[in-house]
Amino acid sequence: MPINQPSNQIKLTNVSLVRLKKAKKRFEIACYKNKVLEWRSGVEKDLDNVLQIDNVFLNVSKGQTAPSADLAKAFGPKTPIKDIILEILSKGELQVGEKERQAQLERVHNEVIGIVASKLVDPKTKRVYTTGMIEKALDMLSSQGSQAQEDKDKPAAGKEAAPAVGEEGEAKEAKPKPVHAWTGVVATKSAKSQALDAMKALIANQPIPVARARMRLRITCPTGILKHTTKRYDMAHVEGEEKAHGTVKDHILSYIEQVETQDVVGPEWEVTGFVEPGAFKGLGDFIGSETKGQGRVEVLDMAVTHED
Repeated sequence: MPINQPSNQIKLTNVSLVRLKKAKKRFEIACYKNKVLEWRSGVEKDLDNVLQIDNVFLNVSKGQTAPSADLAKAFGPKTPIKDIILEILSKGELQVGEKERQAQLERVHNEVIGIVASKLVDPKTKRVYTTGMIEKALDMLSSQGSQAQEDKDKPAAGKEAAPAVGEEGEAKEAKPKPVHAWTGVVATKSAKSQALDAMKALIANQPIPVARARMRLRITCPTGILKHTTKRYDMAHVEGEEKAHGTVKDHILSYIEQVETQDVVGPEWEVTGFVEPGAFKGLGDFIGSETKGQGRVEVLDMAVTHED
């Protein structure tokens, strides 16, 4: 027996939902698959290519549209429907199927491994590791992190840790040391931020010998400024170094781990060398402030490595 469906019913297929909870209500919009990420990344500019239907729902699968009163309470009484859709599209949670979720996670995972492998080297040989070795090292950290969390969650069997005692016999809290743990890649964070976390964890825990690949820079400064005594001296990047005074040249060279060449070319002094990535910002700030814009820092290589 044929089923007569309403003539005004809109059947949505190939749909991805974007949900946003606001004012104790859950609002949904129906979008085309893959178009939401393209919109958020700026690849897709046409909203009509993203939305399946220009409306806001409480439940897309049931075809239940959001009442005007709910929309006004959550987004404001005079907010146009297009602005509401744009807010849900930009801030809402994208609902994807299991296959799409696995594909996205695999893509982010591969991107993270690729970034880490290009930025870390063996400290002795300065050679890069293969992506396979980096992946195994992160797997080791992930397993250790999971085990440590399990041990932490287990209650102590009849033992309580004795509090640390100060000189006057007063109990004092032990400050926990910062721990760079790694629990694996997630699809909800950018690959770049996760790669930075992964590098910090690898460097802190050293499952394999690793270090950040150094940057190769060219620094140019007028010779007339080199012997000036600096007004400030930030040596936070050099442990145990406490100096109150120093020339501009001394300070520039203190940032450079290994000098490759240095020479005077006309009215300018030029030095090329290798710098730890963590010292790059401090060097740039120092050059900008102490030379009043007359000095320059050029990046010749973001990550110096030796490949087989």
